Amino acid sequence: MKEAKLILYDGSQYSGYSFGYEHPVSGELVFYTAMTGYPESLTDPSYKGQILVPTYPMIGNYGVPSDIQDEGVSRFFESEKIQCSALVIADYSSKYNHWDSTKSLSTWLKEWLVPALTGIDTRALVLKLRETGSMPGKIIFDDKEDIPFYDPNLDNLVAQVSCKEPIYYGHGRYKVLLVDCGMKNNILRCLLRYDVTVKRVPWDYDFRGEDYDGLFISNGPGDPSVCTKTIEHLSWAIQQNRSIMGICLGNQLLALAAGAKTYKLKYGHRGHNQPVVMPGTHRCFITSQNHGFAIEKESLPKDWTPMFINLNDGTIEGIRHISKPFFSTQFHPEASSGPVDTAFLFQEFFDNMTYGRH
Repeated sequence: MKEAKLILYDGSQYSGYSFGYEHPVSGELVFYTAMTGYPESLTDPSYKGQILVPTYPMIGNYGVPSDIQDEGVSRFFESEKIQCSALVIADYSSKYNHWDSTKSLSTWLKEWLVPALTGIDTRALVLKLRETGSMPGKIIFDDKEDIPFYDPNLDNLVAQVSCKEPIYYGHGRYKVLLVDCGMKNNILRCLLRYDVTVKRVPWDYDFRGEDYDGLFISNGPGDPSVCTKTIEHLSWAIQQNRSIMGICLGNQLLALAAGAKTYKLKYGHRGHNQPVVMPGTHRCFITSQNHGFAIEKESLPKDWTPMFINLNDGTIEGIRHISKPFFSTQFHPEASSGPVDTAFLFQEFFDNMTYGRH
């Protein structure tokens, strides 16, 4: 393996070996705490522009599955390609073994021109990111030219990962309008279990003249405040009375449309093991999360209330309107991979749609 260096914005350097595409790259360095699920995480559009650092040391041991399609949706991946800028791990397992694997992680990364490093002390790296916060980083090779640091949060990443035109799925009775801000495929898989027809539209699509039973705002990457068109359209939607559900970035966009504020977390929440609780109860759920921004508690308007709270740091993990059928979660109830403790929220979204039509 060719030697390469990971250089952080603060000047820190880590030496490792390349097992991916050998080309310099820069992005925001973030870590996630899941033990499994690297094919799903690497294809998650919410990681667009980021260099991903798994805390679990051994990665690649079960290879990569084939891209089988079910009704136009990938069975195993969360989008049509690897979305993150690079991968940094402690130990790459070149020998893989799993009943549905078709290739190695290294082969897959090279196919999508994604750099990757192994042999990095990710324990030390994660400790630094927890102390200093997420920051730009870059991977460079001795025989390649150097590149500047890149902060993806300065760009409209949502526009880069959203669909470009409407796409239809399913043949059900109820119409779901899904605003694609960087949608994970498992959102579609979960919705299509119900009696719905899904119309997936671009992030800036003007749906104010559309006939729909339920409005769904997907996850996505970057700073929610750059999605001004989506926020404008959602500001209109919350004046209506039709069912609304949002996930991750969709949670932040719904809050901004309602008049709340968001802020960037120090190092974000990324992993399959984040505990959340319903306020006023002892009901706790283990959730999958991937976000770097959160809603300011004090800015939430009086007609809205927190729906879930993160037990680790007290941040808002979901909001609900006190009288209308609107709610959203910062975590992923469609978790793939990850726990499915909160998958019942899709049923609540569907029930709100059907109730509103009777």
